Amino acid sequence: MLAWSKSIGRCTVSFISVLLTQLALFLVPLFFSASPILIQLTLSALVLVVVLGFGGWCKRLLGFNASAPAFVFCSIFFIWGVHIAIVRQAISPVMDVLFNVEMIMLIIGLFRIMLKDPGFVSSLLQMRARYCKSCQTYVQGFDHHCPAFGNCIGQKNYVLFMVLLVGFITAEISYIVCSSQFTSKFRVLEENRVESGSILVMARSTLLFCVLQVLWQGPFLIWHVYCICFNIRTEEWVNWKNYPEFQLNASSLSGENYQETSFKNPHNKGILQNVKEFLTLK
Repeated sequence: MLAWSKSIGRCTVSFISVLLTQLALFLVPLFFSASPILIQLTLSALVLVVVLGFGGWCKRLLGFNASAPAFVFCSIFFIWGVHIAIVRQAISPVMDVLFNVEMIMLIIGLFRIMLKDPGFVSSLLQMRARYCKSCQTYVQGFDHHCPAFGNCIGQKNYVLFMVLLVGFITAEISYIVCSSQFTSKFRVLEENRVESGSILVMARSTLLFCVLQVLWQGPFLIWHVYCICFNIRTEEWVNWKNYPEFQLNASSLSGENYQETSFKNPHNKGILQNVKEFLTLK
């Protein structure tokens, strides 16, 4: 019962955080609609930083923090709701169907990656098994622990992780396109100026939110494409000095009593073979 009450509390904090985030983002185009898009994006980024601070404050005050997966789910449903209630009015039926399919696939993918075994093993005897401090267990092919998905990313779910990451970026770009079409075609109704103006601001604020997501997820995707091409994991790249197989000891100079340790990647088999190995992960 204690675990359930804590989980409900974390999800509640996440739901409130999403509402506060979107409300704060709503204020940016409301008061700074004439400002350049770069200024609006900067202000929106500051809003997200404040929300992260709010999550830390809740952890100190309540004894538990927000649930990152719950925050992701609530954000998805919020954006989807704005699309259904507002944005879809100004886009083609094809784009509407496409976006709805993307959102359904995202939700299915999130459930799968949250529940899928990333490659848990009981010891370091398995090849490239690394210890995850968050899950407190060993994971074969461990890349990192993903708070947003509530699971480790390892050998058994790395492909799914990449598909899901591409799916997020694709859905966000689709929403940016749809929301841009809506704002360009939107006309304030004479008989209901306040309501219509609020609708337009909501479309713009959610557009800013999606742009910010793409701005950090894009480089994140590029990094993982690099890791796949050279058969290296994020954990191995960051902490390579902790793993002897990634260390190359250079000969010391005459008269000096030290050795220089440099990085080597024993798993790199060439880009084509590395990509093939990634696609056939089991």
